[in-house]
Amino acid sequence: MSEERVAIDFQDHIADVRLTRGDKMNALDPAMFAAIIDAIRKLEAMAGLRAVVLSGEGRAFCAGLDMASMMSVGSGLDEKSRDHGLANDFQQVAWGWRTLGAPVIAAIHGVAFGGGLQIASGADVRIAAPGTRLSVMEIKWGIVPDMAGYALWKGNVRDDHLRELSYTAREFDAEEGLAMGFVSRIADDPHVEAMALARAIAGRNPHAVRAAKRLAGLEGDAAATLLAETTEQVALLRTPNQIEAVMANMQKRAPNFAD
Repeated sequence: MSEERVAIDFQDHIADVRLTRGDKMNALDPAMFAAIIDAIRKLEAMAGLRAVVLSGEGRAFCAGLDMASMMSVGSGLDEKSRDHGLANDFQQVAWGWRTLGAPVIAAIHGVAFGGGLQIASGADVRIAAPGTRLSVMEIKWGIVPDMAGYALWKGNVRDDHLRELSYTAREFDAEEGLAMGFVSRIADDPHVEAMALARAIAGRNPHAVRAAKRLAGLEGDAAATLLAETTEQVALLRTPNQIEAVMANMQKRAPNFAD
């Protein structure tokens, strides 16, 4: 089933990951949930991975839940079930991109509704095509976002905007999403822009990039963050990749990093 839902093309340290249920606007059915979780698992184990681009084939990034298929199998929710560290299966399809060691760039077009917006929000950076339609859609169905959305939006989206949208399911476009923090930037071809950013990231010390992502994901008090900064820096200083970064800059050449 997973081959019908998600494709991964890995070249030059970059994984180009595509949701491939384009005929259904990449709507989330049980097979799509399983395929995304499986893709994240494969990426976690992928040697030499330095950046990920996440996009959807066809007319949309992801239209959210395929309600008919999900209702036919039931919610499957269990408050105590946490099969992926902090996250359950429904949360892992979004949260897993945030906890993946390599940076993830989402290239969004068409629509990103409900669960689709939450999946995109798991990325480190979200690049959207002009006019892309977005919505915190869940209240339309009488429910709340439960695919890690609130954890992912805090710190990016202003609280009053998030409250309004989660109470109303109002649609908004990429331009408004940029102003509110759901979108990082807008590009005519978000996939091309995302791949260019991925190549730029892949050209940096991969151990330092992963350390930077770990630091960016820290929560808690300032003391813990300050200590973590020092711990990560000590682990990087005078390593072969760190020395190579310095030498390549001094010699004005492309660096040659080891993964």
